[in-house]
Amino acid sequence: MAMRSVIATAISLVTGLNAGSHLDFSYGVLEELRGNEAKATEFYEKAYAEDPSSMHLVRMMANQMADDGNPIAAMAAWKLPLEKFADNPEIWIEYGDFLEKIGKGDAVAEGKRKDAYLKALELAPGRYQALERMIVFHREHGDDNGARELLETLETDTPQALNYYVASTKSLYDSRDEAAAARIDTAFENAMKEHPDWADIARAASDHFRNSGRTEIAIGILARHVEAVPASLDLKIRLGILYFTAGRDEEGVRTLNEVLEVHPGKALAHESLAKHYRQHGMTKQARDHAAELLKIRGGAPDEFIKLADELMADGDNRAARLLLEKAVFLNEEDAGLMMKLAMASSRDPETKDSAARLFREAEAMADANSPKEPAFLVAAAKELIARGETKAAEEKLRDAIRTFPKEAKAETAAALRALAGIWTSESRNQDAAKALISRAESLEK
Repeated sequence: MAMRSVIATAISLVTGLNAGSHLDFSYGVLEELRGNEAKATEFYEKAYAEDPSSMHLVRMMANQMADDGNPIAAMAAWKLPLEKFADNPEIWIEYGDFLEKIGKGDAVAEGKRKDAYLKALELAPGRYQALERMIVFHREHGDDNGARELLETLETDTPQALNYYVASTKSLYDSRDEAAAARIDTAFENAMKEHPDWADIARAASDHFRNSGRTEIAIGILARHVEAVPASLDLKIRLGILYFTAGRDEEGVRTLNEVLEVHPGKALAHESLAKHYRQHGMTKQARDHAAELLKIRGGAPDEFIKLADELMADGDNRAARLLLEKAVFLNEEDAGLMMKLAMASSRDPETKDSAARLFREAEAMADANSPKEPAFLVAAAKELIARGETKAAEEKLRDAIRTFPKEAKAETAAALRALAGIWTSESRNQDAAKALISRAESLEK
C-alpha cells in the first residue's frame, strides 16, 4: 500500500503526460523505489522520448544531462517546450534560471540566458519576476546603469514588487541621493493610498518614515491601514506607540486600550501602557498592565514576587492573587511563590476562606531548613489563630519576630501585638504580654 501511495503521488505530479509516457514514467518510479537506478533511467528516457514537451520530464532529463556533463544536450531538451509554451513568460524565466545553473560563466549559456530573460520581459513588461532576473543579470555584468533604467519600469502593484523596488533602489543608489530617496517616499505613499490594506507595506512604510524623522507621516500611514483593516491589531499597537513618540498621549492610550478590548492578551500593548504610566507617575495603572504582561509572557519568580508585593502594598490583593496564581502555574515547584500566593489569598475576600490550604501546601513545599519570610509566618499565624490552633500560631509569631529586619518596625510591632493577643485571650503570660505591648508601642513611635 505504501508503494502504491508513492507511485500515485508521483503520477499526480505529471498528469500532463500522454498515456504511453505516463505508463513508462510509472515504471521508472517503481524501479527507482526498488533501487534499480539504471532501469529507472531507461524508463524515464523512454517516457521523455514519447512526450518531449512535458515540463516535468524536460526538467528531469535536462538536469540529468547537465549532471552527466552534457550541457548542450541539456539546453536542447528545452527546445520543444519553449516552442509549445512560447507565450508563457514563466517558462522563459525558468529556462534562464536553468542556464544560470549550468552555464558557470560559459558565454553561449550566458547569451541564451539573457535572451530568455529578455523574452520573458517582452511577454510581461514591467512585471516583477522578469524584471528582477534582468536587473540581476545587468548587475552581475557590471551594468548598474542598465539595472537602474529597468528598475524604474517596474510595476509596484504587489507588496513583493514594491519591497523589491525599495530594496533595489537603496542598493543601486548612494544613501545620500535625494532623488532616489524621494522616489522611495513616493512609492510608499502611492501604495498606501491605493492599497491601505497591505499590512507588510504599511509596516515597512511607517518604519521608513519614522526612521527618517517623519513620525507624523508614519502615523498617517498606520492610521489609514487600521481604518481599512480593523483586525490588524499588531499594527494598531505600533500606531499607539507612535502616538506616544509624537507626544499625542491621549490618542496613544485610547488606541492601545481599543486593542486590549478586542484582544486582552496582546503583550506589547500592556508593556507600552505600563511604560507610559510609569513615566507619568501613575503607579497603579502601570502595575495593572505590568501584572497582565507577566501573566502573558511569564517571567522569573522574583519578578512575580516583586510586583505582587507592590500590588498588596497598594491594597490590590485580588490582582496580586491572580498574578501569583499564574506564577505558581508556571513555576509549580517554587515554594516562595506558593507562600506569597497563600498570603495574597488570605487578604483577598474572594479566597480568604480557602487560604488555609495554601498555607499548608506552601509549608509542605518549603525545605525544613529554608528560611521563611517573616510576613508569611505572621499571615500563617493569623490563619492558625482563626482555626483555634494558638500553640502553632505562637511558634510562628516567635519565629517572625526573630527574623524581621530591624527597619521593619511596624511589622515587628504587629507581630508582637498578635502574640500578646494570644496570651491575653488565654489568660496566661500576662506580664510578658504587657511587655510585648510596651515594646510594640516603642517601635511604633
